[in-house]
Amino acid sequence: MYRFLLTPRWWGINVFVLLAIPFCIFMGSWQLSRFEDRVQAHRDATEQVTTDRHKAARPLRELLPVNKATSGRQATVTGRYGRQLLVPDRQLDGKQGFYVLTLLRTDGGKALPVVRGWLPGSADTAKAPAAPTGEVTVTGALQASETPGDNGVSAQGGLPAGQTAAISSASLVNLVPYDVYDAWVTLDKADAGMTAVPATAPADSGLDLKAFQNLGYTGEWFVFAGFVVFMWFRLLRREVEFARDAEMGLVAEEEGVAV
Repeated sequence: MYRFLLTPRWWGINVFVLLAIPFCIFMGSWQLSRFEDRVQAHRDATEQVTTDRHKAARPLRELLPVNKATSGRQATVTGRYGRQLLVPDRQLDGKQGFYVLTLLRTDGGKALPVVRGWLPGSADTAKAPAAPTGEVTVTGALQASETPGDNGVSAQGGLPAGQTAAISSASLVNLVPYDVYDAWVTLDKADAGMTAVPATAPADSGLDLKAFQNLGYTGEWFVFAGFVVFMWFRLLRREVEFARDAEMGLVAEEEGVAV
């Protein structure tokens, strides 16, 4: 009854199945490992942010450009506060509010965006305390420029004067008349009754869309492997039924079963 397994057609089917199943399992396992790597990277980055808070601050110039190794590190820089902007629609501890962002003019002429703190409610210039005057030295966690549309950063345009949706050198350079560092810092201790904004893990080191895409692809490859097995048994069952019917003279043996 099972002699049909030795026919050229079934040799081809069996070879395909024997190659397809390991390939699907390999690809599913690889996608799963990518997801696990991203989960571990997220844990490491989160732990690193906490660890960096207790490290000695280093001059800003030693930590630039910002990368995964320097993001979250304590940076110190001296300058004079200049233009102040508000960053609306920022949440902290589940509450809606806004950041108070002030540009710190350094001796080199460039300005460093400094988040001096967070305030609840809608963005209002009257609520934001004025920045200290004279030369100041600030210390805070170094962060990379934000990308509008990523990680909850608004890509909204048409904001009122004095507001910016993203803390990004590309956005800020259009709002101030001087060069801006491609980085920013959030103060460890917020100014004038505001709440300090905690540092975040660097981009591409968390449970983002790419991570869950890897998890989705994992499921797809394992489903493909199961589908191949299911179809092989289904074809086998149909062929066995046909062979049994042929032995009983119910069908002509030459008709075969279409795959």
